This record gives sequence, C-alpha cells and structure tokens, in this order.
Amino acid sequence: MFRPMSSRLSRQVVAACTLSLSAAALAQQPLAPVNGFPSQPLRIVSPFPAGGGNDAVSRIVSARLSQVLGQSAVIDNRGGAGGNIGARHVAESKADGYTVLTSQVSIMAVNPTLYRAPGFDPVKQFVPVTQINAAPLAIVVAANAPWKTFEELATQARAQPQKITYATPGNGTLSHLVGVVLDKDSSVGLQHVPYKGAGPAINDLLGGQVDVLITSTSSVAGFIQTGRMRALAVTSPRRLGVFAKVPTLEELGYRNARFEDWYGFFVPAGTSPERVALLNRAIVQVLQMPDVVKTINDGGSAVVANSPDAFAAQLKDDIARWSQIVKLSGARVD
Repeated sequence: MFRPMSSRLSRQVVAACTLSLSAAALAQQPLAPVNGFPSQPLRIVSPFPAGGGNDAVSRIVSARLSQVLGQSAVIDNRGGAGGNIGARHVAESKADGYTVLTSQVSIMAVNPTLYRAPGFDPVKQFVPVTQINAAPLAIVVAANAPWKTFEELATQARAQPQKITYATPGNGTLSHLVGVVLDKDSSVGLQHVPYKGAGPAINDLLGGQVDVLITSTSSVAGFIQTGRMRALAVTSPRRLGVFAKVPTLEELGYRNARFEDWYGFFVPAGTSPERVALLNRAIVQVLQMPDVVKTINDGGSAVVANSPDAFAAQLKDDIARWSQIVKLSGARVD
C-alpha cells in the first residue's frame, strides 16, 4: 500500500557512525570566517515551544557553535500550526546565513500536503544545510498508567474507540500520522489531542490530562530514564539509549507502521553557497564532538551530519513518501 522506505537514510547513518578519529579531532578546531561571515550572532528558529525534541537539539548545537564559528547562536522559539509558523518566518527572512531553521520530517515533508495552506514551500524557499539525526518515534505513557504493554493499550482502544486520548506535538506531525495509520489500518482508535509542541504535551501526560503521548525519542528519553514514563513501542528498529529494548510496532505485528523522524537545519533560499558550506562544516563539526554524539545517542537517535546535497536528496525522497501517506490516510488540516 505504501512505498517502501528508501535505503538512502540507512547508508547515511552507517557513514556517520563510522567517522574516523581524525574527523573527531578536527571537530574541535575553530573555522576561519569566509569573507567576513559570520560577524554577528546567529539566530536559530525552533518552530515549537521550549521543552520538546526540536528545541532540545537546537540547544545542543547552539551551545557549541561559538567554539567553531566564534559567534554565539541564539534560540528563537516560534511555535504554532504544527511548525508552519516558524518555518514561514524563516522562509521570509533575509537570506544572509544568520537565520537558521531547525526543522523536521513533519514540517518539511508532511505539512505541505496535510495543510491546505502551510505558508511555505520546503523545496523552493529553503536550502538544506545538514541533517542532524535519525530516530523512531516513541509511544509512551506515564509511569502510573494502567497499560504495561502496547497490546494492552490497543486491546482497550479497540473495545472503547476514541475513549483513550493521545497527545502529539501538533496536527500534521509524524506523531499525528502514527495515530491516523494505527486507527485506519489496525482499528486502534485513539482520540487525538494536538498540542503546540512536545513540551506542553509532556506536561499534560505527566499531569494526567491525556493518556498517551506519541513524540520523538529525544523529547521523552530523560523521563523514561528517570522512571516517570514508560515506553510501550517505537516506530522503527533504530533503537538507541533507553529505547534499545522497546519493541517496534512492526515486531508487534502492525503493518504500515514504520515511521522514522529526523531533525535538520535549513536556511532561506538565496543564501550564498559559501555561507551554506561554512554553516554545514561548522554544524557537522559540532555533531562530531564526542559529548554531542553521546547526548544524541542517549536520546534515542543516531547522528547523521551529512552534506547539503545528501540532505536535499533525503528531503526529496521523504516528500514523495509522506505526501502519499497523507493522501492515503485521508488526514487534512485547514
């Protein structure tokens, strides 16, 4: 029914995981400016509120960019409309390399089809800089929830359709589509409760306002580690950190349930190639730092850190795949 996932991402991650020791050493060396760039701090726009995975990876990178570029990077959280508001803001920003978007699959590959008017074109209005990571999504509950396994949750959801609520970081996110596909293909009918980012959704899950949360592994890894949440399933075999032994939906017998998430950096179209190249080298150096690799791995993700061309090709593949899934799911957001 759905197109098989491209092997391109697997090849990229294998390459990223075999970085040489010499590359790791280079990751500590500062880069010289190119024709005076950068000469002022960068602004990294995270299109979700603070507290979620997008914000977290933005801060992991921004905290170390000054070591590489000699300029700080300030995080600007602009949440709303499933990430569309922040993405549109960057698309309309000056193409000078100083405004960078931290985006993800849901915004760049899902929203243009899911939303009637997303407000931006992911291909025409952006230049990919580098893909940060690759990871599954996690289906989690609070530690005091009655379900110990995903099958227990699914059994009750089938018996009481739309009674159990599931939170996501917003309409149109991959988290939302996981719920749509589970309902459409497997009759696991959960009631969707969209939030403006993973942070508010996490707060309400822990507070008991919603029953289940589907989100990025990086958003909830710390809560799993401290025992405040329990992971019932993940959406792909790429399992690291506290998610290493969590079953995948495919392993549990669910079809069409392999979903993989990524975060990545983009700049507005028209940004000069030399500035894009410098930003790529700087961010890749940050992503190769051992402490950064460990932090990302501990959050359940594999580091990718690819070239702009490789990331552009991955985006093209994902747009083709996810637009098909959105159309087949029947999901639509006005």
